[in-house]
Amino acid sequence: MIRTTTLENGLRVATDKIDHVETVALGVWLNIGTRHEKKSENGIAHMLEHMAFKGTLTRSALDISKAIEDVGGYMNAYTSREMTAYYVRVLRKDVELAVDILADILQHSVFDAEEFSREQGVILQEIGRSNDTPDDVVFDYFQETCFGDHPMGWATLGTEDIIKSLTPAAVKSYMDRHYGVKNMVFSAAGHIDHDQLCKLVGKYFTKLSDKGDQTPLPASYRGGDFRKSKELEQVHVVLGLPTVNVFDPTYYDYMILASILGGGMASWLFHEIREKRGLVYTISADQYSYSDAGMLTIYAGTSPKEVGQLLPVVCDELKKATHTITEEEVNRAKNQMQAGLLMGLESTSHRCERLAKQMHLFNRPIPMEEILEKINRVSVQSVQNSCQSLLSGRPTLTTLGLIDQVMSFEELETGLAA
Repeated sequence: MIRTTTLENGLRVATDKIDHVETVALGVWLNIGTRHEKKSENGIAHMLEHMAFKGTLTRSALDISKAIEDVGGYMNAYTSREMTAYYVRVLRKDVELAVDILADILQHSVFDAEEFSREQGVILQEIGRSNDTPDDVVFDYFQETCFGDHPMGWATLGTEDIIKSLTPAAVKSYMDRHYGVKNMVFSAAGHIDHDQLCKLVGKYFTKLSDKGDQTPLPASYRGGDFRKSKELEQVHVVLGLPTVNVFDPTYYDYMILASILGGGMASWLFHEIREKRGLVYTISADQYSYSDAGMLTIYAGTSPKEVGQLLPVVCDELKKATHTITEEEVNRAKNQMQAGLLMGLESTSHRCERLAKQMHLFNRPIPMEEILEKINRVSVQSVQNSCQSLLSGRPTLTTLGLIDQVMSFEELETGLAA
């Protein structure tokens, strides 16, 4: 059973009660991420996420870790372009401890200078690792090519120069500006009593400000071509086309289209490009939707000698999808999506996160039945219509590796034209 309450201080609490489990996943989700940064502070949201665990007025970094691990719990956080999350999973008897820890790190972090300097080094290593992982960094190039010098195009980790320039005072200022109740949802799923949790959250979350009004710069997709030559065994290719935001009525049409194109071993691209032609080891398609933008992406890793054949075949498959998708393929994609959603109900962590995101995006929990109904309304015609709209947008192409044989951007645009 799902319940929601807005506390007197304005903090929203949402719970998904599951009686047959012994654990609880709970945490704070903020609708704040990379897109809410200034250029001079790119990476600060992620830096703050790290520093929140590095000591409070009453607990050291080790105290925080031990408090959760001593009871067998798990604690972590993440930063994305539109969201930051701090979450814990514990046995139900330890819920108060988890609420106490979350409240402490989000209200009483001290940003010790020595810890800050050490964590800067950790993040610089994280940036280095990402740069050494071509199938990761090619997506950073892709995002930047999609949106240019807009916060949606910046890397979540930031840049080495900016991370080195950040100070504890700057991170504290960022936290003060954005970490208010208006930007927060406290979410929990598992063996939890809603009313009792509300009392605990009200007890421990007493120092939050009512700040949080913020209107990010609207996303502005531009598309384009980015190529980086590098001595690698494979060429990494990301092709993207603009789609819709998460609120759009055709959102599930694009999700189904992405699944048909590259959602598994029975998908078009996997069958045609890997199984039939042997041009790649991996190829996939995904639909990414934000609050005000969306892209359908196709990623492939292939050899330098095969890359010249890759994109022409992808173009042909996309154009075929405007008129040859079958009822059987749409139903298979629907079943895959519905099965994934229903399997996710078996995870308290998944249910907790899903509920928090729904509260931020839609300001209400979305019943599973409502989601399944929207998926079932998708038709062959609506998917084909979405594919036609897809091909009318300007593509984004990013490639990394030995790229001499990659087709030109002009040839790509011609190849995608109806």
